Amino acid sequence: MLMDFLQVGLYGVVLGSILTLGAIGVSLIYGILRFAHFAHGDLMALGAYFALSLVVGLGFPVWASAPFAIVAAALAAIAIDQIVYRRLRRVEPVILLISSFGIAIALRSIIQLVWGPHNQVYVKGIQMPWRVGDLIVKPDHVWIVLGAVVLVIALHLFLTRTKTGKAMRAMSDNMDLALVSGIPAERVIMATWAVGGGLAAVAGIFLAMDTRLHPVMGWSVLLPVFAAAILGGIGRPYGAIAGGMVIGMAMELSTMIIDPTYKPAVAFGLMVLMLIVRPQGLFKGNA
Repeated sequence: MLMDFLQVGLYGVVLGSILTLGAIGVSLIYGILRFAHFAHGDLMALGAYFALSLVVGLGFPVWASAPFAIVAAALAAIAIDQIVYRRLRRVEPVILLISSFGIAIALRSIIQLVWGPHNQVYVKGIQMPWRVGDLIVKPDHVWIVLGAVVLVIALHLFLTRTKTGKAMRAMSDNMDLALVSGIPAERVIMATWAVGGGLAAVAGIFLAMDTRLHPVMGWSVLLPVFAAAILGGIGRPYGAIAGGMVIGMAMELSTMIIDPTYKPAVAFGLMVLMLIVRPQGLFKGNA
């Protein structure tokens, strides 16, 4: 029983690492622009498919295709903001939210048109797992967790040590004061989309490594990503880290009691419970 708990807990850490990267992007965007970006899951899928183009087309390993996918997804996120969201920033937030649904559908359709509607994988064949005592560890799971840790540390250094990162934090805390202080709002917004898009690409790649690529992969994980962001405190990237791990662990550990089909319901239940008990989240987000 203990080994089963540890094995499922390991899967929870892997899923939590993926959700953390997606939730950080959602929190950053909400913190600056004050709207829920419902196309973020499909942006994750787009990043995963960008990497697939190099893996399949040029024979690159997944890790070598990741930088290209990060840059491409960041540019795509900036382009979407400049073409669509920038024109809607002065309207009600609900209009931005509805427009993000439209962007999500558009991205999903582009993925189906370019890469096809069928399931795909980065590497064909069976990956031989490692054994650590009675634990079974897939090599990809190790890379997913280590990659997430490295990116979280890099994000922390970016937010605390760079001028742009400090400006992003200032705008998230108090937009009016930040603008009065002379912070270039448009430049910071573009940086926010770049960081959010890049992290979404890595989250999508990790999700594809853990499961498979299919056009609705991002949409299917959107609810847990938002649950993680809300649990940690919407608008708080550090809270998203905690929220991602809690949601990931809860979803996987729940499979020891209920059918795995209901894992998304666990994320939804925790999100609703947090909204009722503590709407501002664990880290007092900008709700």
